[in-house]
Amino acid sequence: MTSGDVRITACPDGPLLVRGDMELEGEDGQPIERRRRTIAVCRCGVSAIKPFCDGTHKAVGFTTR
Repeated sequence: MTSGDVRITACPDGPLLVRGDMELEGEDGQPIERRRRTIAVCRCGVSAIKPFCDGTHKAVGFTTR
C-alpha cells in the first residue's frame, strides 16, 4: 500500500476496516476526527459511538449473510 492508498476491508459479520489517509465526514458534511490510521466503521447500526464500531454487532447477532 502506498502513502495515498486507502483500503477498505469488510469483516465477516462485523465492521468495515478502513486503512489509509482519508477524511471521514458525517451526514452533515462536517469532518469527524480520526485518532488512528486504521478505523472500524459500524455496519450493524447499533454502535453507541457511530460511525465507529464498538463491538455491539456481536451482542445483537449481526450477520452479513
